[in-house]
Amino acid sequence: MKKAVLKKHLPSELSALEPALGYKFSRPELFEQALTHSSHANELESADGGTERRLDNEQLEFLGDSILGFVTSRALFDAFPNYSEGQLSKARAHLVSAKHLVKVAKAIALGEFLRLGRGEERSGGRSKSALLVDALEAVISAIYLDGGLEPARRFILKHIVNPEMAFLRNDPGMEQSDQKSALQEFLQATGSPHPAYHLVQEEGPDHKKTFTVELRVNGNALGDSGKMFVSRAQGSTKKKAEQKAAQEALEFLKQQSEKKLGPAL
Repeated sequence: MKKAVLKKHLPSELSALEPALGYKFSRPELFEQALTHSSHANELESADGGTERRLDNEQLEFLGDSILGFVTSRALFDAFPNYSEGQLSKARAHLVSAKHLVKVAKAIALGEFLRLGRGEERSGGRSKSALLVDALEAVISAIYLDGGLEPARRFILKHIVNPEMAFLRNDPGMEQSDQKSALQEFLQATGSPHPAYHLVQEEGPDHKKTFTVELRVNGNALGDSGKMFVSRAQGSTKKKAEQKAAQEALEFLKQQSEKKLGPAL
């Protein structure tokens, strides 16, 4: 088995990034690993004749992705206690998206400090979105392994979450991100009972299932208690199928209520 190479002192060119991170490493080898792309590690191994394994940031990126997801989820849970699951999921998806993380990586000039192989360097690797996102998540992991969850949490909040809070609070699309909640609010406004969701079919192999959900809504929503409105929808998960069924039911009920009662509802 090849022996992994770890350096005990951070190269001076990398230490210049620490102020932007707001964190100083006590184990600088973790920081260096977080900034080392596999192309650079492979070149070093080849130069050594393959006798020593050079560490890259792929495993750190894997762990950093999970830490980012957890800290972001908790921050949103605390900041938006009235948001539905769908709204929280939409907000988190924005915060951990490659589009957003690339902006964060560029803001701290992360690309300038990446350790790349010659091929990646020539092909513009320092500005590639995938490499920047992976390195940012690897840095999160390195901070966590070096100092624990609290400094990693502070970094994520300062650079990734908090700058976007105003946008998330004012995003009009957030209100309609959860069709089940929107349907529930409509039914409450009309004094109708809660809708009932039933899984009526589940088919396909485990890795590619299709779920069919049936949604039943009491006719009270339209002033006709003798009727039951039924909506069916399919999705790759039960939750997705429920969301689609709720969306179809809500659109139908709104159309019917406008015909009967006018557009005020």
